[in-house]
Amino acid sequence: MNEWVISLIEGGGYWGILLLMMLENIVPPIPSELIMGVAGIAIAHGRMDFLSVLLAGTVGSTLGNYVLFLGADRLGYERLKPFIERWGRWLTLEWHEVERAGTFFRKHGHWVVFLLRFMPMFRTMVSVPAGLAHMRHGTFLLYTAAGVAIWNTLLILAGRWLGQRFAQAEAWIGWATLVLAAGGAVWYLWRILSWKPSAERRSK
Repeated sequence: MNEWVISLIEGGGYWGILLLMMLENIVPPIPSELIMGVAGIAIAHGRMDFLSVLLAGTVGSTLGNYVLFLGADRLGYERLKPFIERWGRWLTLEWHEVERAGTFFRKHGHWVVFLLRFMPMFRTMVSVPAGLAHMRHGTFLLYTAAGVAIWNTLLILAGRWLGQRFAQAEAWIGWATLVLAAGGAVWYLWRILSWKPSAERRSK
């Protein structure tokens, strides 16, 4: 994946970054850490401009999150219940947990959207409950763009720092991304294997 992402960034430039960051939110697992990290290395080598990379990455990520938000907004909680009742085991969710999350989101959702943009496991997923709770579109876009911009800035700066100091920085970023992806897969598998419905937990 490293070579493909690097070639797309170098060949597509800022539009390539925008496209990759949009796809990263819609069809994982293209990781933003790799995309922005490689772009940061390109900045360190004088091949790209910091502000242009930040703008492209932020617009792309915001658009990708908005696609998920719109899909969930149109679906709504009412249509989600049969799906949760059937597939809750694989989602490690029960319907009463979804309802509780919806109530919380309607009160504090804008700050949740902002803060979870800094958490690798949840920054994309948070767009779905925001849409299900029918958050105002302008509020969602504002807090998403703000959180994404800060996160992207940190990733670009990290990539630029690596690019200025290590010749093999691209390979290091690639391996670090694979380790994070593997850790996420192990965490999800553990969640499935250890999860029990609340009725079963209460009976013990």
